[in-house]
Amino acid sequence: MNKDMLEKIKSGKGFIAALDQSGGSTPKALKLYGVDESAYSNEAEMFDQIHNMRSRLIKSSVFNGNRIVGAILFEMTMERTIDGMGSAEYLWSKKNVVPFLKVDNGLAAEVNDAQVMKAIPELGARLEAAKKHGVFGTKMRSVINNANSAGIDAVVKQQFEIGKEIIAAGLVPIIEPEVNINSAQKAEAEDILKKSLIDYANNLNGDQNIMLKLSLPTKANLYKELVDHPRILRVVALSGGYAREEANRMLAQNAGVIASFSRALTEGLSAQQSDADFDAALDATIESIYQASIK
Repeated sequence: MNKDMLEKIKSGKGFIAALDQSGGSTPKALKLYGVDESAYSNEAEMFDQIHNMRSRLIKSSVFNGNRIVGAILFEMTMERTIDGMGSAEYLWSKKNVVPFLKVDNGLAAEVNDAQVMKAIPELGARLEAAKKHGVFGTKMRSVINNANSAGIDAVVKQQFEIGKEIIAAGLVPIIEPEVNINSAQKAEAEDILKKSLIDYANNLNGDQNIMLKLSLPTKANLYKELVDHPRILRVVALSGGYAREEANRMLAQNAGVIASFSRALTEGLSAQQSDADFDAALDATIESIYQASIK
């Protein structure tokens, strides 16, 4: 494991940029960026457009390791290049930003008010490719819709089982059991989730480290025990559908938790902006998320 990357993730000031929109969420991300469906005629062209957007973000002079500690990539982005260099390699060598790879295949159907991940038969090959590209860790997402203990335990159990495979391959997993921010039982679900995460984290051995990516909690500082847990390198928060200003406000109330925003990071950016306007808008966004992350 790269010790410089490990140190940056453990104690670096800043946040993680989530640049891992996959096939299902790409059209929406592009539309918000000012690229509608008439700009591409098939999936390959759609992914070319999203790569152009991500490349523009990453290459911007304001996108660097001073305020951004890591970035999560979609597999296709990792396999593509930026200025002739692999995207993950470019992030670390040119920007001092630690690369992560999204490894899940999306969500299974809801059972017990929760959605575990679909099977990941390609996991071994994905982890080997990630290591080849100098990636530090991975990310995988499940969803919890209500305060159902059986559903929540199924999500956490699966996340930790696959997480241990990722650790065994020499990478650090970001475990993401997202609680639906529109759930009528959000606070109750978060209480159950916290207890389950602590139980599973307590059973990791001294060589097994993870990260957590969690919805911004209803109760401020709910996850303090997880932030302080010796086996958890970092707790990061997803914006989960909150507008950036609200997400930043909630994040600032959670000591030690840093952002890992996707839509909230690209909010206000447009393909039609000049480079100067694009950089200025991105700079203001990065600064606001950075400030909320270091509170």
